[in-house]
Amino acid sequence: MNTNVNFCTPEEAVKEIKSNDRVFVHGSAATPATLLRALAQRHEELCNVEIVSITTLGPMPLTEAPYNDSFFINSLFVSANVRSAVNSSNGGYVPIFLSEIGILFRRNILPLDVAIVHVSPPDTHGYCSLGVSVDVAKPAIETAKLLIAQVNANMPRSHGDGMVHISQFKYVIESNDPLPEVDYSEKIGSNELQIGQHISELIEDGSTLQMGIGAIPDAVLNALHHHKDLGIHTEMFSNGVMGLMDSGALTNKFKAKHPGKIVTSFAVGNRKLYDRINDNPIISFHEAAYVNDTAVIRRNPKVISINSCLEMDLTGQVCADSIGSYHYSGVGGQMDFMRGAALSEGGKPIMALSATTKKGLPKIVPFLKQGAGVVTTRAHMHYVVTEFGVAYLYGKNLRQRAIALMKISAPEHREELEKAIIERFGSDIHPVS
Repeated sequence: MNTNVNFCTPEEAVKEIKSNDRVFVHGSAATPATLLRALAQRHEELCNVEIVSITTLGPMPLTEAPYNDSFFINSLFVSANVRSAVNSSNGGYVPIFLSEIGILFRRNILPLDVAIVHVSPPDTHGYCSLGVSVDVAKPAIETAKLLIAQVNANMPRSHGDGMVHISQFKYVIESNDPLPEVDYSEKIGSNELQIGQHISELIEDGSTLQMGIGAIPDAVLNALHHHKDLGIHTEMFSNGVMGLMDSGALTNKFKAKHPGKIVTSFAVGNRKLYDRINDNPIISFHEAAYVNDTAVIRRNPKVISINSCLEMDLTGQVCADSIGSYHYSGVGGQMDFMRGAALSEGGKPIMALSATTKKGLPKIVPFLKQGAGVVTTRAHMHYVVTEFGVAYLYGKNLRQRAIALMKISAPEHREELEKAIIERFGSDIHPVS
């Protein structure tokens, strides 16, 4: 362990970062804003500094002029604040399962020179917590040559496997930045409520839930308050979990892995959620390699995996990371949990999506856009849910799948889809049971 921790200014903390270094940046609600601003100010003396991260929240000065020419954004999951950079000559996108990002660091496929993380203040024993983002930060701090920490009293002290002794950091700065907050409750409309109701009817008492972030996951959680003995084992969660906890429906009683506890690798939400997480032994944070391991997921009973996508073709192929060839998000943990749920006894992998975009364009289409990435294959698809109903694709041939998906598409697009089905599969369309 390093016994010479330097408590210093942000400018001093980033002074050892050199040109051509590969730097890991803590993500999600743990994005270290103060240190990123300090690093950006060094742009004139740096070149080709590679920034590796998953989703980051808040401003990203390293992508803004005049700083951006000194930094290359190599994103493992594209977020809004780096999207333009990733789709330019100043960035790139690495398609990879969330469960395998740690392998890139540990096997020196992407060896890290520096890791910049955002942690809670140390306890009386000197241990800081990685707070709301253990996910891929844990393997990053275990492998990087130089560790820099932003210590913040606003960072929740989470339980689980995210403790780091203060002596491991060479440079430590103190900040009082509020954590980035998100709240999708105002975005829950009639479509999301209907999708939530459809999905709630598929979920049995005693199920183990995985859900993402957004209006649809929160709508699903709101529809489950009268269920019994639900559990959570998920790569991440947001504000909707608090209502489920308060309703009494969430007991984690029947989970085989960590019974009685919510298991996650990161969380993003509002300040109320962060306060609920702080020093809460019911919520256990672990790295994504463990949480998203299909062998771990499948041990829980009746795993319900709820994911979403940007586009789906009539055979069930799912594009979730790009719009055509434009990189929009990432692979993340969708496939980890879709497969894990399918292997769970009584599990149900669910793909949930509004039938149309905000502009009224169809999301269920004859063919994916040219250049679109297939994140979840058609062989992995079981349940597809829109506001217009539920399609069960597992065991159905391509023609049957196409008809089932057409029936839950937006009514104004069904004629066009029917024409595409007839053109592709012939006019002898058999009904789907």
